[in-house]
Amino acid sequence: MKVILSHIVMGAAACLAGAAQAETLDRIRDTGVVTMGVREASGTMSYTLGNGKYAGFHVELCEKALARMQQQLKLPRLEIRYQMVTAQNRVPLVANGTVDVECGTTTNNAARQKEVAFAPTVYMEEVRTAVRKSSGITEVAQLKGRNVAATTGATAVTLLRRFSKEKGVDFNVLMAKDNAECFILLETGRADACVADGQILASGLSRLRDPGQYAIVGEPFSVEPIAIMLDRKSPEFKKLFDAQIREMASSGEVAALYDKWFMKPVPPTGVAINLPASEATRAAWAAPSDKPLEDYVAVRLVVGRTQ
Repeated sequence: MKVILSHIVMGAAACLAGAAQAETLDRIRDTGVVTMGVREASGTMSYTLGNGKYAGFHVELCEKALARMQQQLKLPRLEIRYQMVTAQNRVPLVANGTVDVECGTTTNNAARQKEVAFAPTVYMEEVRTAVRKSSGITEVAQLKGRNVAATTGATAVTLLRRFSKEKGVDFNVLMAKDNAECFILLETGRADACVADGQILASGLSRLRDPGQYAIVGEPFSVEPIAIMLDRKSPEFKKLFDAQIREMASSGEVAALYDKWFMKPVPPTGVAINLPASEATRAAWAAPSDKPLEDYVAVRLVVGRTQ
């Protein structure tokens, strides 16, 4: 009886899994609605304009990919509903189906791939350090004994702790609830440094009262693939979405979007953050991939040993 019951349970689970795999695409076809996860203050990648409106490189990239999918699926309409997410809840909300596509600043890594899927990467990020110029800090080793802010749930927190352990540089990590608070801690002097994605730092500093007082310094803590999150149980949705990203990369549309958001004035301030695409980002445009951070690290280690 136990064996029979076990087979029944396994069969039911397989059916549920099969149903879940097509859930996102089926739901979009049935309702004409897709839920996009967006961030409140993730640099020029994803941020709020107020009144429920969001903008940024990843936000517009997602909007364009979804519009192309609507045409391909021949849907009469596709309404995008924006759901603000945080560094702490973004993965669970995609994993449980609350959010269909998360268009923020999420690092694609092996741990997250166990819970969610990722679209092909078209932006490679460097995790850097922002400081007041008057602090005299020019290298990350000079953070010893300082207060260093990082956003809760961001990979910067893990990188800081790893750096402290491996290099023996002790500092006090201040946990900011979001990116905006990281800059508040820096601006008010409660933190000597804010560690985050380079584009978040460049964008955030440009919005402070006196941007000229600050600088991004030192070597990057890491170079990471930042990608759009999707439900890993919906491979058909991922397949269609991925195809749109790859086509936009090959056509030059992604490069044009990058120029728009990183090299030209952006709303609401009308200030350009002037962050040219790195070699790693341009390489991602040439060959978009959904491989995790660990694969990039492994390649760098192999190259390093051969030189």
